[in-house]
Amino acid sequence: MSQSLSHRSRVALLRAELKRRKLTGFFVPRADEFQGEYVPAYAERLRWLTNFRGSAGIAIVTLKKAAIFVDGRYVIQVRQQVDEKIFAPFHLMEQPPAAWIGKNLKAGDRLGFDPWLVTADQAQRLRAACEGVGAEFVALESNPIDAVWADQPRRPSAALATQPTQFAGRTAAEKLKDIRAALGSNDAVVLTQPDSVSWLFNLRGFDVPHTPVVAAYVILPRKGKAQIFIAKEKITEEVAAHLKPIADIRPSKEIEAALKALGKAKSKVLIDASATPERIREVLHRAKAQVALGADPVSLPKARKNKAEQQGARNAQARDGVAVTRFLCWLEHTDPSSALTELSVAAKLQEFREETGELKDLSFETISAAGPHAAIPHYHVEEESNASLGQDEIYLVDSGAQYIDGTTDITRTVIIGTPTPEMKDRFTRVLKGMIGLSRIRFPKGTCGSQLDVLARQHLWAAGLDFDHGTGHGVGAYLSVHEGPARINKSDRTALEPGMILSNEPGYYKEGEYGIRIENLVMVQEAKPLDGGDRPMLGFETLTLAPIDRRLIASMLLSDDERAWLNTYHARVLKEVGDHLEGEELAWLKRACAPV
Repeated sequence: MSQSLSHRSRVALLRAELKRRKLTGFFVPRADEFQGEYVPAYAERLRWLTNFRGSAGIAIVTLKKAAIFVDGRYVIQVRQQVDEKIFAPFHLMEQPPAAWIGKNLKAGDRLGFDPWLVTADQAQRLRAACEGVGAEFVALESNPIDAVWADQPRRPSAALATQPTQFAGRTAAEKLKDIRAALGSNDAVVLTQPDSVSWLFNLRGFDVPHTPVVAAYVILPRKGKAQIFIAKEKITEEVAAHLKPIADIRPSKEIEAALKALGKAKSKVLIDASATPERIREVLHRAKAQVALGADPVSLPKARKNKAEQQGARNAQARDGVAVTRFLCWLEHTDPSSALTELSVAAKLQEFREETGELKDLSFETISAAGPHAAIPHYHVEEESNASLGQDEIYLVDSGAQYIDGTTDITRTVIIGTPTPEMKDRFTRVLKGMIGLSRIRFPKGTCGSQLDVLARQHLWAAGLDFDHGTGHGVGAYLSVHEGPARINKSDRTALEPGMILSNEPGYYKEGEYGIRIENLVMVQEAKPLDGGDRPMLGFETLTLAPIDRRLIASMLLSDDERAWLNTYHARVLKEVGDHLEGEELAWLKRACAPV
């Protein structure tokens, strides 16, 4: 059974396995046991089954029907990659899986799921949906896709590394003390999110592409040593010595026994139901532990970057800005008729980052999108889709890097040739939104959903919008998508000093072009104003690279917006220009000229 097996045949094999297990259907999330956005190859079950290659999605396969659910980033992409004769596509928010279950299952049906791949929250909602029609949501001991995926990749076993305190800012022992103090009446917490484990123990792992997190579970008691459950072949002598004073290292397979021991001791155990596998909750519940539901106590301290992490972020962004600026100069000076393609241009950008001598990895696969492909917000270029950069077309590149001192994420949209008036209008409306969010001052306690409209208002005024969030959190040499704070229409997490978020409004015209402008910003305390009587916060812009002036309809900019843009470009010229010379510096001076 090779990878060339058709997806119709793969669905048929899965259905045969479901019949054998006396199941009506199976729930297939794009997830591994740690619920991360990026997963190792062995966990790409959704892609193997459906050919969908996005970073988030869910399929439900019954004996007679199949559906796939994606969010707004992927509504175009899913139809390009998935055979709609096999899988009916649905919008994850507008037509969620629970609603589909209510319409397509009946009394007596048994929908199976892998309890390691579904969170406790998800399981509760889906179980209720099944019970609402008299069906059953069945936790399985083994994954039926694994039973029919003959050449499923092996689980990775890359060795861990320690994160030096000069970049982490605090020792693991200091962080552990703080988290224990935050446990309150709980006897222990089970940590399941890899970035939480990585940050707390000052470790980095390399099992997942582009995201240097540690795939491990941790039980942290209020008193006594932590237990970290991980494959022992990943532990080097250096890592073992680093962990010895603060944690006992145990094999991954012993996690359930340790959870049962918590139950035997009648412990009150905190779990984050939005991130913890249902299997962990179930084992604790059956073992008679007192299960307390609450937020991962590491999540907020991790998001509030300390002084060392803040300075690391500035250093990483400055370094990355030089690489991106050199790339933009190269792109403008390269004749489009020289057969530039999405893949070759992305490879060239990576070369510039590698020339810094500090690149650890990309922070995600570069979104290199020419012309109509730019209208797909999370377009993924492959050999079969690799397009040439065309004259008078937009090119959008969303990319990032992992450096030991910080994680970067930047999007720039440029014109190859001459833009249409509509392109300039849409680009400028997006730019105005990005500037509005960059300039805002806001009171403490403000959350991202209260600011999101600033990035959309100028699009809304023209009857336009974009179907993705405006901003996500970013880690410190960790995940490029970090919680808990976000800037979108619904997030309720208060923004706090030290949080790093993206500011990335966009506009997408299906089949023609797409626009996105993205800078990273860091929440900081704002300088008091004369007459002001409340403490305020604001954003420090971290990203440094020119914005394409050729796409700006300057008459649409207000005086304040024009002043912000010219000040930003003056800063780019100073801080990036100090590292350039010759033609690259001359180009940057032109690119940063006042509007």
